[in-house]
Amino acid sequence: MLRNITNDRELKEKNIGRTRRQGSCGNSGIGLATAQRFVQEGAYVFITGRRQAELDKAVALIGRNVTAVQGDITKLQDLDGIAAAVKAEKGVVDIIVSNAGLTEQASIDSLTEEHFDKTFNLMAKAPVFLVQKLLPLMKGGGSIILVGSAMHLMGIPGHTTYAATKAALRSYARTWAAEFKGRNIRVNTLSPGVTDTPMLDSQHGAQEESDAMRSMYIKMTPMGRLGRAEEMAASIFFLASDESSFTTGIDLAADGGLSEF
Repeated sequence: MLRNITNDRELKEKNIGRTRRQGSCGNSGIGLATAQRFVQEGAYVFITGRRQAELDKAVALIGRNVTAVQGDITKLQDLDGIAAAVKAEKGVVDIIVSNAGLTEQASIDSLTEEHFDKTFNLMAKAPVFLVQKLLPLMKGGGSIILVGSAMHLMGIPGHTTYAATKAALRSYARTWAAEFKGRNIRVNTLSPGVTDTPMLDSQHGAQEESDAMRSMYIKMTPMGRLGRAEEMAASIFFLASDESSFTTGIDLAADGGLSEF
């Protein structure tokens, strides 16, 4: 999710934008919960996604202090349009939350070039150019949060490309934390565990398969349950706010202990 904020450094007066998840962008799941949390705190948010109908639903749910910009973040020309819209309406960005994601499992034997390119374009390439396009609008410092996954710390079959893209986000955060230190911009990653969102159900054709997968993940998680979108939003809010003002370059795991075992 992109977040654009006013020059005033008090979070309650900030404007925010948001990137999308494929299947769970600012219009559902972690993306929507994060937009709602920031608006509750008094921020202005920008959300973006490919489907206008889904964006319209998200705007209605968020209710106020929100602008939706339709676009495909894998296309640089669309990123230019998103940045132009934010600049025209608010002129400044103080928080960027890159929440782009796609879960499509494939074993190494069945992995195709199409799958590889789709995964890396959305989750490894798009965040780089999203930040590049919005960086000129971050004139007064700010915070960048890259939403990754606990899976970049684990070895789970079928996640060759997914885990690799999330590891790339972790690398970006380290590099950018050093690169942006003279600009007063903090960069961190959030690594959620398995979170109960519509995106989780979209991975399976039948409800029985979805239920079995949920049960498996619950057994794998030391806290004995799935994460909630609102919990991920709270962690993102922490990394964006002055409560984490001396924090940069870290990977915050909000995974119920999943990656530690």
